[in-house]
Amino acid sequence: MKILFDVKHLYYLPQYMPVYQELLKKNVECRFIFYNQEDESLQYVCQNVEKQEKLPVYWVSSWGNAFEYYQKEKADWIIFGNAVDNIHQLHRVSKTVLMQHGIGPKSCYYDVSKNLTTVRFVEGKHRLNRLYDLYPSGNFVDTGYAKLDPIFSKTNNVNQCSLVDLGLDPNKKTILYAPTFYPSSLECFSKSFPKEFENYNIIVKPHFFSVTKKKYAKQRTLLNSWDKFKNVYLAPTSSYNLLPFMAISDVMISDASSAIFEFSALNKPVIWCDFYKLRWSYRGFFSCRFKKRLDSDIEFFHQLSDRVASYKELYDVVEGVILTPNKKIKLIEQLAGKTDGNCSVRIVDYLFKD
Repeated sequence: MKILFDVKHLYYLPQYMPVYQELLKKNVECRFIFYNQEDESLQYVCQNVEKQEKLPVYWVSSWGNAFEYYQKEKADWIIFGNAVDNIHQLHRVSKTVLMQHGIGPKSCYYDVSKNLTTVRFVEGKHRLNRLYDLYPSGNFVDTGYAKLDPIFSKTNNVNQCSLVDLGLDPNKKTILYAPTFYPSSLECFSKSFPKEFENYNIIVKPHFFSVTKKKYAKQRTLLNSWDKFKNVYLAPTSSYNLLPFMAISDVMISDASSAIFEFSALNKPVIWCDFYKLRWSYRGFFSCRFKKRLDSDIEFFHQLSDRVASYKELYDVVEGVILTPNKKIKLIEQLAGKTDGNCSVRIVDYLFKD
């Protein structure tokens, strides 16, 4: 059997890696398809990850090159982290998988199945039922969210860092701030955020696009100013996986991100920043665009997290959840699937059976 993983963006890897590890146990031939980056520093990061993880990689310059390669290779399965063009043509030579790279509340979670893959692995009964309602002819299998396997497996093989390794104080409680790139709360935060929260360690793990795309330069300016404070660790671009930071944090702050579902699954308190820096094309008369971008699944954030409507409310809420954490995990199996560390096992079993 030959299986190919399409790595359009580096942040797909955390979802792929547990599956890859299971496939290696069965001596399956695997290859990761990486895309060359225009930015030299980003290209270096990708190449360094290739070496560190000892991945078998084939490099392409575009989707067109990748598409040609897939047609030539005729692999048994090609695994994607997002929707791609010409999927039906690929089905002439290979079966395809969609393992969505995130489980957040954006409408794209469901929209990407308009062009159906051979199978889509899904996280929980709620998402499974909604996808079948939208695409009755689709093939959806509830396996759970493979990305979380390392933290829930019996061996707990998360490559866990320590606070000391990050230059932080092990005697302080630790906040993990993990905003998405858009719509994001990031630019609504104060420049003195680290100073105002000086009694805490702060790990800032921005979205990959926040630190790589030119349009988010203002976000980078703010992030770099925070990085000067001794109670802050700003995760570098090479830290593509959020799990090691989740494992050592006491509370997480996020916004319209799947990280809220992920951290809730760890039975730790989450604070939802329900305030965003919106482009003019998403405000006022055009606010419907913003509502369309977010799916109704964001309503579950109310049940999984403590909501704040503005930055000025944040400190008191952080203090509250640290002193008396109100863990809201009841719905997590519906929204993220089983958290037994065996999601990747179920995925691999399916690939062998089909």
